[in-house]
Formats: sequence, C-alpha cells, structure tokens
Amino acid sequence: MLILRLLNIVAPAYFLCISLVTFVLQIFLFIPSMFRDPSTTPLLSPALLHGALFLFLSANALGNYILVIQNSPEDLGKGLNLGEGAEVVSDWLDGSRSPGSALPSTHFCRLCSRVTQRHDHHCFFTGNCIGSRNMRNFIMFCLYTSLACLSSLVAGMAYISAALSMSFENPLAFLTLLPHSISQFFSGALLSSEMFVILMLYLWLGIGLACAGFCCHQMLLILRGQTRYQVRKGMVVRVRPWRENLQEVFGKRWLLGLLVPVRNVGFDHCRQKEK
Repeated sequence: MLILRLLNIVAPAYFLCISLVTFVLQIFLFIPSMFRDPSTTPLLSPALLHGALFLFLSANALGNYILVIQNSPEDLGKGLNLGEGAEVVSDWLDGSRSPGSALPSTHFCRLCSRVTQRHDHHCFFTGNCIGSRNMRNFIMFCLYTSLACLSSLVAGMAYISAALSMSFENPLAFLTLLPHSISQFFSGALLSSEMFVILMLYLWLGIGLACAGFCCHQMLLILRGQTRYQVRKGMVVRVRPWRENLQEVFGKRWLLGLLVPVRNVGFDHCRQKEK
C-alpha cells in the first residue's frame, strides 16, 4: 500500500515533467528547425500548421487532464448508509457488504479513501479515481495525449533526419536507430542533445501507443455499458443500446467535447437532480 501511495504522487509529477519537456522541444527546437528562411516563409507553411496543431492537441490534453482532477468522484459514503467506524471500511476492503447498503457499481478505493459510483479504475497519472463524473474527460485526455505524442514523434523524426542526414523510408531504420545512436554517443560522434531527442522518440512512441490502446479498450467497454471494475468483478450489467451507453458518458454535447475541454454533462445533470 505504501508503494501504491508513493506511485500516486510520483506518477503525476512524472507525467507533467514529460509534458513540459515535450512542449519545450517542440516550441524551441523542432518548430524553429522547420523554418529554412523566415523571410520567405509563406503564411500557411508546414511549420506554422504543425505548431498550431501541436498547441491545439496540447491544450486539449492539458485541459481534460485538469478536468479529470477537478471532477473527481464524490465521496458517497454518507449517502450510501455505510455507517461509521473502521468495521464498515474493513467490510468494503474485504468486498463483503450487506445487500442494499450501496448503489450498483460502487467501490471503495483504498488510495482515495472514498466510495465512488460507476467506479472504473484508479489512474495513477492523474492521482484520481475515474468514475461517472470524469470518464468523458479521461477518454479525451488519453485521445489527445496519444495524438500529441504522435505529433511530437513525427516532428522529432524530421529533426533527427535533418540533423544526422538519415532517412526513415526503411521501417527498420527506426528500430536500429537507438542501438546505433548509443554506440555513436559513447564514441563522441553524437551530441548529447541529439541523443536526448532520440530517447524521447521512443518514449513518445510508447506513451502514444499505450494511450491509444487504453482509449480504444475504454470505448469498447462504454459501448457495452460496462466498466473495468464490473468486468474484473464479473458483474452482470443491463443490456442497453450502444447509443444510450455513449450518451450516458459523452452527453448531448459530445461534439463540443471533441473540440474543447468541457465539463462532463453527466456531472451537471447530477447536480441539478441533487438540487
């Protein structure tokens, strides 16, 4: 448990550090290297288009990241007749609870010390539980993080291709880039800045593929009307049309949520019902 709590603190700091490094490399290294002659650069140059695209992806990734943290699942312990004292908490930790003591799909998170409805999982990179209030923002965060990593990967490969006078037309060139660069770095033929960019290329590839795969898996569960917690516990869910499952998570303003970071519609609806 101590290791998990430590990871819950270190992982968000690690993600923010990687995001800051990526932003600095894009703005001060990759994009300026795309301008061959600023005086003759057209208005809609590839450098300007790439810069605008990267800023759009980064703003959406960071905005949804903040909303995931802000719209954390509420502590339902007071409203679920859980009682008081350590005995009730131990019952939730053991998974044994009396019938009717909680709503369906509720779960007590040991790291957050809260009981949340529609619990999906605990995300260490946000240091928060993912539930009904922030599921949409979490999916958008994964999507735009994956796209931002892909944009950084393409720009980084273009920079390395120009700096080292090499071509990535052969797919094996990227696979052999790291071991070849390590040997050149220790022999003094490769600068430390170029070696750092090469290491970041593989990091962007790993983070981008992980976020894309997680986003696709999460979308598949949403279409089925399930959460990861329900699948792990083998819970039976009511079969509904996939359109209703999507609307429950993304709401009616789903198109707006694809373009700008907005608060989950389900969160607003729940607050209106509470009032």
